[in-house]
Amino acid sequence: MTLPALQNTGVFFRRILSQFPQDISLAFAYGSGVFKQQGTSQGQMGKNMLDFVFAVDDPVTWHTMNLMQNRRHYSFLKYFGPKQISTIQNDYGAGVYYNTLVPIDGRLIKYGVISTETLIDDLMHWKTMYIAGRLHKPVRILLQGESGKLQAALLGNLKSAVTASFLMLPESFSEEDLFLQIAGLSYCGDFRMVIGEDKSKVANIVKDSVPYFRTLYSNILQECPQVVYKPQQGRLEVDKSPEGQFVQLMALPRTLQQQITRLVDPPGKNRDVEEILLQVAQDPDCGAVVQQAIASIVKISSLTQSAKGIGTAGILKTTSYSVKKLRKMWKGWRRKPS
Repeated sequence: MTLPALQNTGVFFRRILSQFPQDISLAFAYGSGVFKQQGTSQGQMGKNMLDFVFAVDDPVTWHTMNLMQNRRHYSFLKYFGPKQISTIQNDYGAGVYYNTLVPIDGRLIKYGVISTETLIDDLMHWKTMYIAGRLHKPVRILLQGESGKLQAALLGNLKSAVTASFLMLPESFSEEDLFLQIAGLSYCGDFRMVIGEDKSKVANIVKDSVPYFRTLYSNILQECPQVVYKPQQGRLEVDKSPEGQFVQLMALPRTLQQQITRLVDPPGKNRDVEEILLQVAQDPDCGAVVQQAIASIVKISSLTQSAKGIGTAGILKTTSYSVKKLRKMWKGWRRKPS
């Protein structure tokens, strides 16, 4: 059993990571078991499940090795072998394969496996925003390879989150307003926010983690020509002119631009993306259009990934995990002032 003093330390996380195949390009831990959230005591935090994501270059090889080391982590799908598991990972949902409610070193963990190629695609283009959205918020990087392409994609994802948020915020706003908007991007359209998640989740994530958000985004904000950033006052002013909004729209990830064009352009017109985005930039409801387009991406990926999770976790673990989420949602309701 792990000593309490080691919980949530670098040594503790490295001990967990050492129990998996080491061919990993990026490993990070995230969620309420890693970062304290408002309304959660240190004692409760130590009981929360730890969430991990492992990006791997070759999913078939990685699952082959993991099935030999950690066969009990898998549901009945283990009987289909590593190739079929990798096919399920890559071809369904958001391209992630989760094993959940896994006991390791006195804690329960959940870990998702995604191919490095799929991760980079999501970071750059927001195809599903499933893992890209998790990386909009502070995470604990446990291991990162030397891939320049992956590093550039990670930075580009953060810049995209800032740009999308600018379009949905007023001309002047606080740092905390920005961080709330960024943290909420990946929950727009997520059906789990209707049932299964605490409705105060986004605020709970941000309130106790403002310094982490500031560390993550400070350089991007200082270098961005579209905003006046006053870190001492914690205030920002963004260019809300049609010209400024057009520049921001043109910088958005490809999939988001495509979703915006589908919302705005009537079928059969087939105007080019630049023309449509110029029109949206002049629309007083520009921010609402961007939010609706983000919601359309998140809605699909959250539904399909959750459906896939029934198979990858198995019925018993899915039921147990869902009950835990519903309890958390109920506690959130009870915390709210009447």
